[in-house]
Amino acid sequence: MFLLWLTLPDVRKPASRKFLILTFLGSIFWISIFSYLMVWWAHQVGETIGISEEVMGLTILAAGTSIPDLITSVIVARKGLGDMAVSSSVGSNIFDVTVGLPIPWLIYSVLHNGEAVTVSSNGLFCTIVLLFLMLLFVIISIAACRWKLSKKLGITMFVMYFVFLVFSVLLEYQVLTCPVSI
Repeated sequence: MFLLWLTLPDVRKPASRKFLILTFLGSIFWISIFSYLMVWWAHQVGETIGISEEVMGLTILAAGTSIPDLITSVIVARKGLGDMAVSSSVGSNIFDVTVGLPIPWLIYSVLHNGEAVTVSSNGLFCTIVLLFLMLLFVIISIAACRWKLSKKLGITMFVMYFVFLVFSVLLEYQVLTCPVSI
C-alpha cells in the first residue's frame, strides 16, 4: 500500500482528479508487478517444499486470485444484487481467459518474431472438457436452486471445485491419463 500511496495520485481528492488516466495506467503497472512477484514467490515456495508449479497454480494462486472476486461478490450479494455477484465471478474469469492470457502471449510473439508460446500440461484436453462440463453443471445447479443463491448452491459449487481440483491434480501427476493429448 505504501508503494501505491507513494506513486499514484489519489483521485478521490478533487485536486487530483485530473490525474485519473495516470492513476489508471499506474494501477495497471503495479498490478502487473505484483502479479509477477506473486507467481515468482509461489514458484519459489513450491520448489522449496516440493510442490509442482501446476499444483501451486491450481491451488494457491487460483485461490489467491479469486479472493478479491469473492469479497466483491459477497459485498454486492449482501446488498441484494445476487445477479451482479454471479456476473462478477463469471465475468472476471472470462476476462482472464479472453484478455489476461492472450495479451501477454501476443506481446511475447511480437517480441520473438511470431514464435508461438508453448503451453505444456498433462491432460490439458481433459481439463478443458471438464471445465465445459462443469459450466453446464453450474447452470443446471443454479436452475435447480430456482436461480437463487443459497447454502445448498454454495456447497454444490464448492464440491464441484473440489472435484475439478482433484481431477486436475491427478492428471498433472499422471495418476490419471487423458486419452487425448494436444
